[in-house]
Amino acid sequence: MKKQILKNAILSGVVLFSGHVIAQKKNETSAAVAFKNTYSMAMSKNNLEGAKKALNDAKGFIDLAAENEETKSRPKTLWLKGAIYSNLYLFGMNNSDSSLIDQENELIEGSMSAFKTGFETTDKYDDEIKSSVFNVHTSLEKFSRAEYDASNFKAAGKYFNLQAEFLNVIDILDSNSLFNAALCYERVSDLPKAATNYLKLAELGYRSNVTYALTASCYRRNEQMEEANKVILIAREKFPQDKDVLLEAVNIKLSLNDAAGAETLLNEAISKDPQNKLLHLTIGAIYIDLKENEKAEAAINKALAIDSEYEDALYQLGAHLVNWAKEIVEESNQLKYNDPRVAELEEKSSEIFNRAIIPLEKYVSKQPKDKQVLTILSQLFRNIGNIEKSTEYREKASAL
Repeated sequence: MKKQILKNAILSGVVLFSGHVIAQKKNETSAAVAFKNTYSMAMSKNNLEGAKKALNDAKGFIDLAAENEETKSRPKTLWLKGAIYSNLYLFGMNNSDSSLIDQENELIEGSMSAFKTGFETTDKYDDEIKSSVFNVHTSLEKFSRAEYDASNFKAAGKYFNLQAEFLNVIDILDSNSLFNAALCYERVSDLPKAATNYLKLAELGYRSNVTYALTASCYRRNEQMEEANKVILIAREKFPQDKDVLLEAVNIKLSLNDAAGAETLLNEAISKDPQNKLLHLTIGAIYIDLKENEKAEAAINKALAIDSEYEDALYQLGAHLVNWAKEIVEESNQLKYNDPRVAELEEKSSEIFNRAIIPLEKYVSKQPKDKQVLTILSQLFRNIGNIEKSTEYREKASAL
């Protein structure tokens, strides 16, 4: 008799346990019906109020299933939670619904966490999870592009980054979105975030030469010189011949006031890309800092030999020659009037002033409204006794 009673008691427990599991599965089913049927039907009829209610109902049901020990790890529960949460977020964004936008962090984190756990735990709902994630990605891309086109780079960066984070849930590297997000962060001077994205891409092998250089550049501009040096050393070891990496190494040297070190590196860069006019102009500027006047003139002339219409080089050469000649005049003024070197220095300064006229005249032919250069040309022509040209440039400058 006791044995029979015991058997009945065991059966009773099984029935109660099964009923509890069935109740939780019912929450999962109710969530699926509200999401897949009621919500879809309301959206097809453009019934936004009904669609929102259906999504909130679905969330209520799936939250119950997701909180219960018996059903929280079920693949269907995880997929539904990810899909319902992400659709609530997107619905709020698409319809500017502040009550849903205020739940942004909860909805995004809840969605990605559920998708990730479901995707990593079993293959059973992989197709559904992938489809849902790609739908989120497509919607976020519309947001990011719209914000970027409107020059709202902070918001655009956020959405580009979210695109990448959602695809990462299903083990896909969205390198384009990470890169675009970094570009947006740079536009709003959020250099730490930009550096984080660039470094992630570099370490994952996406255009590593460029992304390592960009990472170091962000650190340098944010005055994080230790981090910049660390990254550029890794980059130079991996890509010793790469021009972008070498150029950033030069910029770091210049930021550290190591002009000599920068010159050594830049000469190396030029040897790899001898027809790059910017490289020649840059090393010319370095030589100016080093007071290597002849080398500076020669380097800038190499840039002009590549592109005789290169405005930056025309301006830089003219400005360099004028400043160089002025330094010689000042040196001459420090000497006694009967010092034999005075005549020599005056002749040299005059020669250099004359050389400055050629690039500066060519420059103002392209930039006729540069009042400063017009004024300098007027002074140069006056110094050599060409009053007609001096007057012409003085009048042009006055007119501005």
